[in-house]
Amino acid sequence: MPFSSVLVFILRLFGSKIGKEVRIKPGIHIKYPWKLEVGDYSWLADCYIENLDWVKIGNNCCISQQAILMTGNHNYKKTSFDLIISPIVIEDGAWIGSGAQIAPGLILHSHCVLTMGSVGKTNLEAYGVYQGNPAVWIKERIIR
Repeated sequence: MPFSSVLVFILRLFGSKIGKEVRIKPGIHIKYPWKLEVGDYSWLADCYIENLDWVKIGNNCCISQQAILMTGNHNYKKTSFDLIISPIVIEDGAWIGSGAQIAPGLILHSHCVLTMGSVGKTNLEAYGVYQGNPAVWIKERIIR
């Protein structure tokens, strides 16, 4: 992906911390590059990162096509509809499937998987495979 190195360069220019050998596909949307950290050997497809707060993506992670990472929401319990922001942490080896969505404030622990089209509303445990809306643990991820 020859254009990937150009995107990495531009993101670093705007303050992102990007590790080595990171691949970023065209069409990605990143709200605030200076609030993004990506570890080594990770892959970001044409996903949507609404990072009003920090998004930290570890090493060897995959964020698939059309995944949505949202660090902000509104407090619907108040008439002022206040903005609430909270960071997202995606630990090493995690895989976010195509069209999956991640709510503000979540930690996706080491090597977990959020399957295609699923919605993560609570923290995902290490080596768990999660599916559905809201996503629930369905099995252990076994890496051979």
